[in-house]
This record gives sequence, C-alpha cells and structure tokens, in this order.
Amino acid sequence: MFEGLSEKLDRAFKVLKGHGHITEINVAETLKDVRKALLDADVSYKVAKQFADDVKVKALGQNVLTSVSPGQLMVKIVHDELATLMGGEKIDINPKGDPNIILLAGLQGSGKTTFAAKLASHLKTKKGRRVLLVAGDVYRPAAIEQLKVLGQQIGVEVYTEEGNNEPVKIAKNAIKHAREKVQNTVIIDTAGRLAIDEEMMQEIAAIRDAVNPHEILFVVDSMTGQDAVNTAKAFNDRLDFHGVVLTKLDGDTRGGAALTIKSVVNKPIKFVSIGEKLDAIDIFYPDRMADRILGMGDIVSLVEKAQEQYDEEEAKRLQKKIAKNQFNFDDFLSQIKQIKKMGNVKDLLGMIPGMGKALKNMEIDDNAFKGIEAIIGSMTPDERQRPELLNGSRRKRIAMGSGTDIQEVNRLIKQFEDTRRIMRNMTLNKGRGMMNAMNKR
Repeated sequence: MFEGLSEKLDRAFKVLKGHGHITEINVAETLKDVRKALLDADVSYKVAKQFADDVKVKALGQNVLTSVSPGQLMVKIVHDELATLMGGEKIDINPKGDPNIILLAGLQGSGKTTFAAKLASHLKTKKGRRVLLVAGDVYRPAAIEQLKVLGQQIGVEVYTEEGNNEPVKIAKNAIKHAREKVQNTVIIDTAGRLAIDEEMMQEIAAIRDAVNPHEILFVVDSMTGQDAVNTAKAFNDRLDFHGVVLTKLDGDTRGGAALTIKSVVNKPIKFVSIGEKLDAIDIFYPDRMADRILGMGDIVSLVEKAQEQYDEEEAKRLQKKIAKNQFNFDDFLSQIKQIKKMGNVKDLLGMIPGMGKALKNMEIDDNAFKGIEAIIGSMTPDERQRPELLNGSRRKRIAMGSGTDIQEVNRLIKQFEDTRRIMRNMTLNKGRGMMNAMNKR
C-alpha cells in the first residue's frame, strides 16, 4: 500500500539531511521532489501544488529544536499536512433511526456488493446491530446471488424479490420487512454501470428520495486513481453523499484517490476495504494513513487488531501452561489461527514501524502457515499434547502425512521448542520481577 509514494517521499527528505537549519533553498528543493512524488501517485496537479505551498509556508521560519533535525521537522510538517489533506480526523458512521438506512452507490466493479457484506458484518459484530442486506441490483442476477452467498457466510438475512425489476419498490418493501422483523439496520446494495449515465443517476436518486437514507456511502475502486475522484464528484453533485469508501486499497501502490478525494468533494473517507475476506474492512484514520505513507508504520491499528482477537481467559490459561512448560502444539495452532484472523500477513508486518522498507519487493504468501498447519494436523492428538513423544519414526510418518519432508518437520519442532523455552523464561522472569518488587516494599 502506497509503496511507490513512500519511497519517493523518503528520497525527497534526504535533501535536508546534514543541513543545520531550514532555508528557502533547501525547502524548495525538497518540495519539488515532494510535489513530483504526489503527481506520480496520481494526485491532481492543483492539489499537489496547493499541498506543497502549504508545507512551504509552515516550514519556512521554523526554529529547529536541538533534538530535531531539519529533515525530521519537514517529515512532521508533511505528515500533518497529509493527514489534513485526507480529512484530518476519522469520521465513523453513526447508526440512527429505526431502522438505520444505509444506501450504497458506485460504479460496477467498484466492490460495492462485497463491501455491503463487509459493512453488515462490521456493524453486526462491532456494534451489535441486527442487519438486513437488500439486493437492489435487479440487472445482474449474479450480484443478487453473490449477496445471498455472502449474507449466508456472515449470518445476515438478504432481502430479494424475484420477478420484481423495480429497485425503488424493493427498497421500500425491504424497510417494511426490517421493521416487522425488528432489524435495526438496512444496507441497500444498488446497481452500477461501467460508466456514469443518466439512467443510473436517476434510479439511485429515486431510491434515495423514496427511502430517505440516514447515510449514503459512495464506494469507489481506489486503483482507478483520478478517475475515482472524477466519478466521486459526479455522484456527489447528484446525491450529496455522506462519505466515501475506498476499496482494493491493497492493490493501489499510488494512492492518488485517497490523497485527493476529500479536497475535491469535501466529504470524508469513512472506510477502506482491503482484500476479499469479509472482515477486511477498516475505519479510515487520516493520521494513521499518513504514518504508513511516511514509513512510520501503524502500531495503534496493529494493537487494535490484536485486541479484537485477544481472549483474556485464554491468555491466563496459556500463561499457566507456559509457566509449567506444558505449552503444546494444540496451543501453538490456536495462536496461529488468531494471527490469521487479524488479516493479511504482509499488511500486518507493514504496520510495524520501520518494516515498510524491509518488506519492499518481498513476497509474503498469506498461505505461509499452511505447511505448519499440515504438519501439526498430521500429528496424533497425543503427539500434539506431548511433543516429547516425537521420535524419528513418528517424524517420518508426520512428514509423509503432511506432504512435507523430514527436514521441515524437524525445523518446525525445533522452532516450537525454542519458542516454548523463550516464552517460559519470559513468564518466569516476569514472576521473579514482581516478587522482587513486592519484597522491596
């Protein structure tokens, strides 16, 4: 995500390294590269120029603190301006009304139907909402079927009307159905086209007027760059939507849509959608995105993702097992499953400060855990519970059963033993530290 932009901005800041203070000359040289980096990222010329001018005004005349170099100060100013450019602060949706009605709009292929299911899952699991999905795209039977399948996967009802080709009536009937079923949130998926046309605009406007939604979200494929911004403007002029959803952000190495769209339509980016998994949806935080663009990572989001999967009772149980040296392969497998639930592995690693550059051009397969899972799955329940049983003949059998070789099995067992030893030492040292602190009192 934003790899190309991050690399070019990093090169731009190197101009200031070694300088004792900020001057008009070195600022101009740096900002020339910053502006070029933004243009290469498909940010519009007008926005890139205004951004560089704003940074210049703030940079010139700044007194550099003794602990802050000119390069560090420029990074801070650019960071703050990037966050402002993308909206300044996060703005989540605020469910209200009974039912709360959310209308989705966007072009065909923008990921609107998948996002509808992701949003339904997010509202159901994070906010405890009872959600009804509405299949309002009557022109593409595949879209209706797709929504049904996705709804089944997340345990959310999907409202459809076979034979009814009037989206306005379907939307109104769906809201009536939600009230009868005591469902407090209705998400309406609508039809898209390959390009903006008057018929589509009239239809989505008619649905809006008929159901009076509390929230209209414009869903756009971030990989389309400036086209995404132009499409957003056309939809906003007609619908006056409340917020933007950027999909496929993981495939966009430029980032022009994220950096430009707020300044053009003056509407906040509310969500970003990354990957195909139905939990791959994040509230958009401009400051955290600025951190990631500048290679600072996003440790806050990483911790939040970890906390979502954190089970306090399970953690206490594991701590006791680790202290008694009873941590086994079943526990190991459980921890792997929790990590996988957190999302894309490369994206998670990229949230660690400084890891962005290290991961550049590295291919990290999301299926990296499959071999480990296959090896553990080929063990008997007794072997998983008692790793000390794993002698040579058992390891050979496990290698054959998992489709791996004996070296891979040996490597995993060694890694497991090393991990168990380190975890036990950490737990014991923590306990000793607490006892020493109490004794000192």
